[in-house]
Amino acid sequence: MYAIMGITGQVGSAVAENLLRQGRQVRAVVRDAAKGRAWSDRGCEVALATIENGASLAAAFRGMEGVFILVPPNFDPLPDFSEATVIGETLLTALTEANPGRVVYLSTIGANAAESNLLSQHGIIEKALGRLPIPITFLRPAWFMENCAWDVTPAREGLIASFLQPLDKPVPMVATADIGKVVAELLQETWSGCRVVELEGPERVTPTEIAATFAKLLGQSVRTEIVPRDSWETLFRSQGMRNPIPRIRMLDGFNEGWIEFERGASSSRKGSVDLETVLQGLIERAA
Repeated sequence: MYAIMGITGQVGSAVAENLLRQGRQVRAVVRDAAKGRAWSDRGCEVALATIENGASLAAAFRGMEGVFILVPPNFDPLPDFSEATVIGETLLTALTEANPGRVVYLSTIGANAAESNLLSQHGIIEKALGRLPIPITFLRPAWFMENCAWDVTPAREGLIASFLQPLDKPVPMVATADIGKVVAELLQETWSGCRVVELEGPERVTPTEIAATFAKLLGQSVRTEIVPRDSWETLFRSQGMRNPIPRIRMLDGFNEGWIEFERGASSSRKGSVDLETVLQGLIERAA
């Protein structure tokens, strides 16, 4: 049996769907019993646990052949990333106590970057979980194509604002469907120690190509323009962020090229779902 965190979200549900299609047993790890009901109706076990409660996590992970760890995103962390430090230690204690057969942790491209940025939170958690005495894989996917959900309405209006720049710079991106498929595969593999798997889509994508793909699917003109770098901090603070610098530095990392896979594009695993497929799904869901 496999314990899946984040099963009510895009990635966790994709992992569970893949496992269930293969006839595997799944334990849905949820914060709220009501949110697990849809999965229990499909024959899954349900375990109640929160990322703040190590005892509940240990109980949810105990007896599992494999565990998928997905940490809720924190887009506005404290400057010292202390939340990530606490989460890493809580997960380490819970997994050590539960002692499942293997673990897959959903990390990110940029977790290994030398420059401090929003994605450094995953690097902190990786460092903690790297002390586990059981096999663990850090899956580092690229920028999620599904982040373009924010662009559907602006695209219908004909103009997408881009923080990714220059507009002709290819960015490593991946579909959540590919992440779910690869996680399900990794959970069923056998390995020893700690390893890193890096994942991106079939080809890298530029902001200009995103606009062009929206234009094709919507049957109208769509263009994109950059959001000036010197406006970001004021803009993010106006949106309620207390500490926008990590987010700004993450965007800098993609734009300047220092957020990249540890072994480069040539060594990353490639998914099969392309941008057009993802954008078509986002447009249909927003209709």
